[in-house]
Amino acid sequence: MPIIEVKHLTKEYDLGTITSLKDSLRHTLAKIQGKDTWQRERFKALDDVNFTIEEGEVVGIIGHNGAGKSTLLKHLANITKPTSGEVIVRGSIAPLIEVGAGVNPELTGRENIFLNGAILGIPKKVIASKLDEIIDFSELEQFIDTPVKRYSSGMAVKLGFSIATSIKADILIVDEVLAVGDLAFQKKCYDRMEHMIYKENTTVLIVGHNIRQLERMCERMILLERGGIKHDGIPSEVCNEFYIDTKNKIDSQTPREKLGNMIPEDSTGDIQVLSMEFFTAHDPSPTANIKMHEQFSIKIKFISHIDLDSVDINIGIHTTDFVYITKTASSMLSSALSFKAGEHTIQFSVENLAIAPSTYGIGMTITDPRQDKCLWYAKNIKNFEITAGQVSASRLPVHPALVYLPFTWQIPTLDIDELATQHLKRKEG
Repeated sequence: MPIIEVKHLTKEYDLGTITSLKDSLRHTLAKIQGKDTWQRERFKALDDVNFTIEEGEVVGIIGHNGAGKSTLLKHLANITKPTSGEVIVRGSIAPLIEVGAGVNPELTGRENIFLNGAILGIPKKVIASKLDEIIDFSELEQFIDTPVKRYSSGMAVKLGFSIATSIKADILIVDEVLAVGDLAFQKKCYDRMEHMIYKENTTVLIVGHNIRQLERMCERMILLERGGIKHDGIPSEVCNEFYIDTKNKIDSQTPREKLGNMIPEDSTGDIQVLSMEFFTAHDPSPTANIKMHEQFSIKIKFISHIDLDSVDINIGIHTTDFVYITKTASSMLSSALSFKAGEHTIQFSVENLAIAPSTYGIGMTITDPRQDKCLWYAKNIKNFEITAGQVSASRLPVHPALVYLPFTWQIPTLDIDELATQHLKRKEG
């Protein structure tokens, strides 16, 4: 039986406000008399949402701002009530919905620990036994008897996360609050969450904008759009769809390509990039679909309006959230590159593209190192897709990596008779 069931969940809000006390009183009186004629626009934050979550699942919830992510979590945590539909939760919940959520600012940190434990139905004796662990993890020993209203936002998050993850609950709900803490504390939080996921089999729901981090931690992802579920499935597939949607929105606002000319983010005007194309060894035609561990080439055409002497061309492959996986630069060559004014074609090739299946972009910089001057620069110039190729997607590691180097395995031949003899010897011993 699922630990969480969401059935036809819909949440509507009224848009518009009453501008004065007089209008408010008039509206209230008309409502009592059944004569309310004020027409208010209704907004659906959630629109007929349906899904189930099994015990022990780790589910990421992503989407653009306003998609309904936080509203959904508040319904799961029973913080707000639906307009229609229902949410069934079979177990205790530790919600970490927003900075300071579940923390009373008038109480001290110590008092809040006991208060939150009581709300979760944890006996006071059990809370007391975990008190030192919670305080130690929060790093707030010096301030634990200070009212929380005097804490910084980061300190409140530390306390809230420590309470939510130290007092055992069946379901942990986290809504992008970890970005508030410092880097060292964020690492502690992720380590604690991974322990809960892999060792304690806790059901975890996470909302965040660090998509790569969620893809690594979650076994399932839900993409929300305009209050509904657009995609519910494998994290890599859902994340790629989200990235493509994001890129399309960006391109519709600031197109990267226009009339065949690649538009730079920074340029002196001396160089004009005309085109960028991708090729593989098995296909002479340009393609945007590349197989993992396949030969991969990038061909770039550009016009230089001046003679270029000893320029440095730096090109890299980055994720859709602009984490560079690999780069190469002409400065690594034995001799510098120089070009006469005119049109030129350059090509970059790699024999074995060992990057994980996903959507990627290209960034390129052309500089004049002698003058320390950037001649042309852009990232996300063009996108391409890497697929698993000969390696079945189901055979890739459960927890994805960004790079899969082409390791060679040496496995000795197993002698069945020898194994049987060793087994008998161990048994007799």
